[in-house]
Amino acid sequence: MVNKTMLARGNQSSAIRELFEYGKIRKKEIGEENVFDFSIGNPSVPCPDVINSALIDIINNYDPIGLHGYSSAIGHLSVRESVASFLNEKYNANAKADLVLITAGAAPGLASTFNGILNEGEEVIVLAPFWPEYRVFVEKAGGKIVISTPEEETFLPDFEDLSNKINEKTKAVVINSPNNPTGVIYSEEILKKLSELLNQKQKELNKTIFLVSDEPYRELNYIGIDYPFVTKYYDNSIVVYSFSKAVSLPGERIGYVLVSSTATNSKDVYNAIKGAARVLGYVCASTLFQQLIPFALGVTSDLDVYKENQEILYQGLTKLGYEVVKPQGAFYLFVKALEEDANKFSDVAKGYELLIVPSDSFGVEGYVRISYCVSKEQIINSLPIFEKLMNHYKNK
Repeated sequence: MVNKTMLARGNQSSAIRELFEYGKIRKKEIGEENVFDFSIGNPSVPCPDVINSALIDIINNYDPIGLHGYSSAIGHLSVRESVASFLNEKYNANAKADLVLITAGAAPGLASTFNGILNEGEEVIVLAPFWPEYRVFVEKAGGKIVISTPEEETFLPDFEDLSNKINEKTKAVVINSPNNPTGVIYSEEILKKLSELLNQKQKELNKTIFLVSDEPYRELNYIGIDYPFVTKYYDNSIVVYSFSKAVSLPGERIGYVLVSSTATNSKDVYNAIKGAARVLGYVCASTLFQQLIPFALGVTSDLDVYKENQEILYQGLTKLGYEVVKPQGAFYLFVKALEEDANKFSDVAKGYELLIVPSDSFGVEGYVRISYCVSKEQIINSLPIFEKLMNHYKNK
């Protein structure tokens, strides 16, 4: 009677969302201060004052029809021009406004990209650990997810494994840096090596392989390296961005897709993504928040708050004996579970009102993800609970 695949998706949320919803129920039952919810990457730092001020000014001074009416499906030209101009000034990206698509956040951008570039049965390689929704988007587009396992300990790409996974069915490789869930950042050296490998494979296989760079955490960088913008290193690249994380606007759903101007048949690639957005029902992104984009470019929330949270939690957990991947960016810790089955470990932690996400859906077993985009008070108060969890296993 209904689409069975969609029914299965609707009946089972992601592990992240299930914990998030469970946490909302528990907070009502026992009080918010008694639930240590580290499930979802929901920014806890207020958006910058300039954003709120600009939003008020836009509402008060813009023509109501232009403010709330439809924009072009691809976004207002002036907004797309501002995005391209910013990327060229900051990253020397050689971006063009007519290859920018304004989207309702990164998720529709990714879904549109995969539906635009994939033909039935083609493969998309994801570098583990990866955001679980990649699988959902790729499979809906008729593609197949192929997981490339990372180097142990560093969680950087294992280039030998990646090379072995690329074949005549490969259509794209997806990268996410800073990474969700590890916080690992791909350096310029890594990006150059990846680009060299993909160029080599394109020649060997006589085909185009796209590099899709998912960049919602681009500015959340705690090690001070210059961000290596992918279009400078690899021609057939597609960048997907969201203002959700760095500017603390996750609920407003605003972002963009950029097709590299050096991509083979770049306009066709762009039009295919644009066509996919149409088919998926993405009429246009919010016109109100499109108008906000020029004010948000190059602006961030107080990211030092996340850096402080990271240090408190990292030091606290390692002192207790947990094995933790030291993050370089984003706002997650990837922590070794205290038993082989991360799902069971997560369930045990729930008994202590600690909500931490098991790693299996991220393509790696035996870890949990802890989102530290929460209040400092919650982090400090959670450490004795993490100690109780550690003692639970020590005393087994």
